[in-house]
Order: sequence, then structure tokens, then C-alpha cells
Amino acid sequence: MTTPGSGAAATTSSGGAPADAHADWRGVSTEEDDALTASASSFLRGRSRRLLGELVRPHRRSLWWLLAVVVVQNLAWLAGPFLIGVGIDSAVPALLDGDSRPLVWTTVALVAAAGVDTGFRYLFLTGSGRVGQEVLLTLRRRVFTHVQQLPLSFHERYTSGKTISRLTSDVEALAELLDEGLDGLLTALFSVTTIGVVLLFLDLPLGLVALLGFPLLYLVGRWFQRQTTVAYRRTRQTIAALIVQFTETFGGIRAVQAFRREPRNDELHARLNEENRQANHRAFWLIAVFVPAVTMIGNVITVAVLGYGAVRVMDGDIQVGVLIAFLLYLRRFFDPLQDIAMFYNSYQSATAALEKLSGVLEERSTVPEPADPHPLPAPVAGEVVFDGVRFGYGAATVLPGLDLTVPAGQTVALVGATGAGKSTLARLAARFYDPGDGVVRLDGVSLTRLADADLRRAVVMVTQESFLFSGSIADNIGFGRPGADRAEIEAAARAIGADGFIRALPEGYDTDVRKRGGRLSAGQRQLVSFARAFLADPAVLVLDEATSSLDVPSERLVQEALRTLLADRTALIIAHRLSTVEFADRVLVMEAGRIVEDGTPAELVGGTGRFADLHRAWADSLV
Repeated sequence: MTTPGSGAAATTSSGGAPADAHADWRGVSTEEDDALTASASSFLRGRSRRLLGELVRPHRRSLWWLLAVVVVQNLAWLAGPFLIGVGIDSAVPALLDGDSRPLVWTTVALVAAAGVDTGFRYLFLTGSGRVGQEVLLTLRRRVFTHVQQLPLSFHERYTSGKTISRLTSDVEALAELLDEGLDGLLTALFSVTTIGVVLLFLDLPLGLVALLGFPLLYLVGRWFQRQTTVAYRRTRQTIAALIVQFTETFGGIRAVQAFRREPRNDELHARLNEENRQANHRAFWLIAVFVPAVTMIGNVITVAVLGYGAVRVMDGDIQVGVLIAFLLYLRRFFDPLQDIAMFYNSYQSATAALEKLSGVLEERSTVPEPADPHPLPAPVAGEVVFDGVRFGYGAATVLPGLDLTVPAGQTVALVGATGAGKSTLARLAARFYDPGDGVVRLDGVSLTRLADADLRRAVVMVTQESFLFSGSIADNIGFGRPGADRAEIEAAARAIGADGFIRALPEGYDTDVRKRGGRLSAGQRQLVSFARAFLADPAVLVLDEATSSLDVPSERLVQEALRTLLADRTALIIAHRLSTVEFADRVLVMEAGRIVEDGTPAELVGGTGRFADLHRAWADSLV
């Protein structure tokens, strides 16, 4: 039996409340997981059915073949009670008269039916398992590829924990349905339908007595369906919240331990676990009511059929074999109904999971690739123009209206207080976002008209995070230009000033940097990311506070490398350290999304504006 909401461990939170829980802390996102209206539920079900149809459509031939296999298998399985009845009414009397041939043929038929049942069941299980795994493979790859291509705006509101939940517990719920539930469902549906017909064929009066319990079975089944729809959606919600908290806790474990957040995390962990326990308890309770109810109805009907059938046997209306076959079929009729309940357990859990997965897959990029991309002129010069650009996050306007031209080959430093709009300008230049109004152009071509591959080759951004992937240093540098050979990778490291510390490592360029580059210092990680950017050789380079994590010796080491890196290319540098700004061709001071000062470093330092004040304060701090 499928465990409701299975597939994840209990988790904790590193920061108090989940990032997507908003104001209502219950471990469940109020954005997507609040109580659903009837129309919303219908919409989600329709969306889930569309996704399921898209996944199984390529396997239609295999599914038809599996249907034929399961039909043959069930016909062989259903032959047993009929043959037993024939044996009692025909073979046994013949044997008493000295004729053993009917008994032999009945026995052979029973063995043959059992063999066909076994063989075709094997074919069905192996075939359905293969189709199920292919569907899951397609789904996993589709979700991963789609999420990877979604823009920053999606990832900033959709936490990594929720993404992990979609790819783990939600996919696992669908896997349980395909691996375990599909066999039970097809067998049960076919058995119930076929046995219902057989019961009426064997003896109409007894069949009508058996059908008297159907209205009650329908009412119980309908109640179970409605209740489990809500219950299993809730189990998916609570398990997703647990995974979110797990991801946040161990992603920020340094902060957890540094600020002694363990007691608070334990409290949140207990609350989330309790919500998940209650959700699963409700689902199990529904099964605990439904299965005995079906069993009780089945037993009452069986007793009624047995009593009525015994009277008719005594009256000579039917033979004993017919009654025994009828009772065996009746038992086989009610047993699959419990299998349907178990399937519905898996089905409701998988449906709730499909609702989540289909929601992710229907997310559309806010920075879509153009249908008819415009090629960049060759070679790419690197002129960047912001023409009437307006941008904001939600209701907050960050850039109220920006006009800026950065000539090709110019190094521009962006300076200003936190929230002035520097990083937003940089992200627009790299097309991580599209402006609400206005246009950003590269060499006269709007970024929205460029193919993503062309844009990423022409514009490279190095962030303060300097993220490194697990693997060797050479691999991490090589990400800058896939296909680069070892000599080119080492040349890029030498140019940026990273070759010395890399060769001092135990395995040199083959040293594994481990998770997030944890084997290296912050300065070393930044140097590796600079080497990666140098190898990429973009026309436009954006440095978003990319030297802020360097210590003084490392900063001095990278200054000359930066001059090499920035030579003959357009550069936008965001830095709080004014030492990085000094070799810029031009300085822009930003305030509230507007450029309030624009000039060379020498011009602005010698003036009386904001940059001059910042420079004097920085110089005083060095004394």
C-alpha cells in the first residue's frame, strides 16, 4: 500500500519561516497551496490530465498491447471458478460412474488457465514497468530542463526546496502509481466488470441479489473519492514544506550554528512534522474506514447469496457447482474493490503531485527567446545602450527611466548606495530580466531580439557569489568556453593570476573544489571565476561586486589581471571598493535608479559631488 505523502524526510528551517509561506506560517505556501475553490480544483485536474496525456501519448501502442495482455490474463484468471463449478457438477458425477475423462480435462484446463494467467501477468508487469520508467524519465528530464531555463524571477520566488520537492517526492508519488497501482487498477476494473456480467450469466436471480449492494458501494466509494482528493492534496503540501525547510536549513547551516538557531529550528521542525503527521493520519483513516466498509458490504451480500442459493439448491432450481462458482466469483468481485481503494490511495497522491509538476511546467519565461532572432554584427563590438528603460520588482520601481550609452571598449564603474539600482542595471545588461518599458541594445540590436546562445557568448556576468560546481578546477574554468583544451584553460588562469595557487594545490588543476568550491578560499574562488570569464572572452563583461570577497593581497594580485581582462572589451563594474574603480574610464554615481554623476574618476574625485565624498571617506579609512 502506498504511504500517503511518502518520499521525503522530516526537515527543519534555518531562518524561522519558509521563504514561500508569506504571512501565514503553517508550513504551506499561501501562494499556491491555500484551500482551492471548485473551479480552481477543476482547472488543476484538467492541467494534470493534459500533462499525463502528453507523457503517455508516445507509448500508445505499448499501452494497447498491455491492455490486450491484461485482458487475456484476466480471462484465464476468471476461468478458475467456472471450471471448478463444471468439475463439481459434471466431472465428479462422471467419476462416480467410472468415467474419469471429464475430471482429467477439467484439471488440464485449470492448469492451462493458471499457466496462461502466470505467463501473461509476467508480460504485463515487465511491459508496464518499462513504460512507467520511460514516462518517469521523460518527466524528470522535462522538469529539470524547463526549470533550468526559467529566468531569475522564477527562482527568486520559487525556492530551491520546492523545486527539489517537485523532482523527488512528487515524481516518486507518480512512480508509485505507475509501478504498483496501474496493475491493480486494470485488473480490478476488468475483474469487476467481467465478473458482474458472469454473475448475471450464471444465475440471474442470484446476480440480482448480489447487485442489491451496489448503491451502497457507490455511496461509500463516492464519499471516499471526495474526501481523499482533499486529504492527499494536503499530504503533498505538507511534505513539500518539509523539504523546503530541509533545504534551507542545511543550505544555511553555517548561519544556523553561528546564530544558535537550532532551538528555533527544532520548534519549526516539530510543527511541520505534526502537520505532516495529521495530514497522513487523515489519509490513513479514510482507508481504514473505506476498506472495512467494502468488506462488510461484501460479507453481507455473500451471506444473502449463500442463504438464497442454498434454498434454491434444495428446491432443485440450481446445481451445487453453480452456487459454489457463484460464491467464488462473488469473492473475486469484492476483493478487487479493495484493490481499487489501494489504487485510489496512490492515484490521489499522484494527482496532487501532477498538479504541482504541471504548474511548474506551465511556468513561462519572462525573458523568452525570440521566434525570429536577429544576428549580432560580426565581430561584436560591445556597445550597450539603455533607451528609456523603466524597471521594477513588483510595485517597487527601481529604474524610473534610464538613458545611458556605453561605447564599445569602455570600462564603466557603477557606484552608489545599496538599493540605488546598480545590480538591476547590470542584470538588465545581461538580460536576466527584460525592462518594463524601453529597450536595452547591444551593438544596435535589442537584447529581446537576440538568440540566447548569441547573447551569452557576447555578455558574461561575474557575481560576488563566484559559484563553483563540484569537480576539478580545470572543469570549472572550462565552463567559460565549452570545448577549450587544457592549454587554453591554463593560459586563462595564468593571465588572471590564479596559476600560482592552483599549482600549489595537491592535484593542481585536477583538484576537486568540492561542494560550492568549499575547498578554496573566497578569494581563490573569485580568481577561478575570473579565469572562467577570461576564457569565455565576451564582448561585454559585467562584474557585480566581484572583488568584494578578496583580501588585500588577493585584491592587489587581481588588479593587474583585471586590466588584462578588461582590455579591448566593454565592462560594467559594480564595486564598493573604490580601488577597483580607479582604473575605470568612466564613473556613474547612481541614486534612486537615476544617474546623478557621470565623468572620469579624476574629474569626479576633484569635484564636490557624491563620488568625491565617497573617495575622501575611503582614503581616510586607509590612513
